[in-house]
Amino acid sequence: MTALPARRLGELEVSAQGLGCMGMSQSYGPPGDPDESIATIHRALDLGVTLLDTADYYGLGANEELVGRAIAARRDAVVLATKFGMVGVGAQQHVRGDAAYVRSACEGSLQRLGVDHIDLYYLHRVDPSVPIEETVGAMASLVAEGKVRYLGLSEASAATIRRACAVHPISALQSEWSLWTRDIEDTIVPTCRELGVGLVPFSPLGRGFLTGRVNPGQLHDTDMRHVFPRFGGDNAEHNAAIVSRLGTLARTRGVTAGQLALAWVQSRGADVVPIPGTRRIPYLEENVASVQIGLSASDIASIEEVAPRNGFAGARYPDSLFTTIDK
Repeated sequence: MTALPARRLGELEVSAQGLGCMGMSQSYGPPGDPDESIATIHRALDLGVTLLDTADYYGLGANEELVGRAIAARRDAVVLATKFGMVGVGAQQHVRGDAAYVRSACEGSLQRLGVDHIDLYYLHRVDPSVPIEETVGAMASLVAEGKVRYLGLSEASAATIRRACAVHPISALQSEWSLWTRDIEDTIVPTCRELGVGLVPFSPLGRGFLTGRVNPGQLHDTDMRHVFPRFGGDNAEHNAAIVSRLGTLARTRGVTAGQLALAWVQSRGADVVPIPGTRRIPYLEENVASVQIGLSASDIASIEEVAPRNGFAGARYPDSLFTTIDK
């Protein structure tokens, strides 16, 4: 068993890269084969990945159950992160952050995961109808009871993060961050660093686009990326040209475009722990190997020259999904 370098999310120590498990159960076409997904999780642990990320919303609970089965015999090797707050599907989807729901959601996650505590418990999205002080206060009660060790937020604004930290320490903010999504850099990242909040970028590979292996025209009918503006029409063509240039640059280093994109995210600071997701062992191994890629200032400049901030075409979400983002 190998050990990856360690990084800290607040006071919580984790591997320098985690594994996002969402795609094993939803979003990118039909759910994956459970046995393959469990084998991938086991391989991640063998490679020294300690941070596993799931949510009660993924697969409507199925993903937590899957992760729970995978870690049943190896609980001590895992920093287990899950999320709550997203409720319903389709037009019925909404956010809940009221104190009563915080408690019931946690109990449900503990049962599905088959564990007695959650290491890192995130509010998946901020409920605009409930003061963040109420939500985080209820989460803090779970810490006091030993059901949760550390707290996190996801897609929260700088102002909300600041208010939350006034109630209880927040160890991590999970938000989208990659070469093609850099919105959090202006105010949210500096706020997190001021307050000692670690950063957990989700979709650090641009939902797979930055690997150069995703053909938008060949996505499964149920793949959610069909509705994402960056995967459609002229936007996709424009963005593919950027990824092609990134791939050319990567080959000069003997690595893949995806590995170079991950190395860029990891170079953002010692408080940054990306969670690329995959169902398959070869892609997992490729992602984990990127932790060893060192980038000089010149390397970073070259990457940002071929993949500049705001250089990708299209919004990161369709309008319907922006409604759940805290502003």
